[in-house]
Amino acid sequence: MSATGTPSVPASTHAAPAHRLARTHIPAGGVRGELRAIRIVWWRELIRFRSDRLRIITSLVQPFLFLFVLGSGLQTITKAGTHGVNIKTFIYPGILCMAVMFTAMFSAASIVWDREFGFLREMMVAPVKRSSLVLGKCLGGATVAGFQGVIVLALAGLVDVPYNAVMILTVFALQLLLAFTITAFGVMAAARVKQMQSYMALMQMAIMPMFFISGALFPIVGLPVWLTILNRIDPLTYAVNPMRSVVFAHLSIPEHARTALTPPITWFGWPVPDVLCAGVVLLLGLVMLGIAIAEFSRVE
Repeated sequence: MSATGTPSVPASTHAAPAHRLARTHIPAGGVRGELRAIRIVWWRELIRFRSDRLRIITSLVQPFLFLFVLGSGLQTITKAGTHGVNIKTFIYPGILCMAVMFTAMFSAASIVWDREFGFLREMMVAPVKRSSLVLGKCLGGATVAGFQGVIVLALAGLVDVPYNAVMILTVFALQLLLAFTITAFGVMAAARVKQMQSYMALMQMAIMPMFFISGALFPIVGLPVWLTILNRIDPLTYAVNPMRSVVFAHLSIPEHARTALTPPITWFGWPVPDVLCAGVVLLLGLVMLGIAIAEFSRVE
């Protein structure tokens, strides 16, 4: 009791209650943390693809136009050149590559959007290596493009291509390989491009010539010298030709037609094996992935 007769109150009673600090969980670093970052970025790409149904549909419009409209229109005037093989069957492997290419390109384009809206900067300050973010992005784009390619792959029966398990698995593996390389190319370009309009113009300028020069719509023999040179330095050539070889190996067509329509790529007269062609695509993808990582490792 105080001297005035007022009951004394302990000082602790008047003190404001201490606020509890929220517990913060920081993910473990090291290899486990980097793998977690790769998985999160990869999964984000799948979520975005699944929620954007319009993107799935629009990405298929151009391949379908080339396959069914252009293919049907050229069928009459190309019978002699294709040795009786349906022109839609011939261009089908190229259309498989086209479906994968455009989807992979649009997957990489999201980096430009992320930069414009500030989300990319938030990703860059995360306590993980930027190489993990870039790798997750490339793997996510390859997975999304692979799923899109499966849709076109399911149409094989409509162009007289049999549903053979070995063929489908081999073609799907080649699609994933191409999707990874194209996504890495897109990410490499997006590292420097600041606006979406510039990115889309750059991709159209690069992708469409690559598609037409690759031999997706014509055999790669008997070409003019200048076109032969461009065809051999076109990276897409090394994806289209092995894919066409795999598809035509399972067709019931005369041997002379198979030989004429699926000639091997040659380097100074040496026929390049399909496995080496796939290796070229993988090597290019890894090189562009390395360049993309180096670009994103710079301070923005």
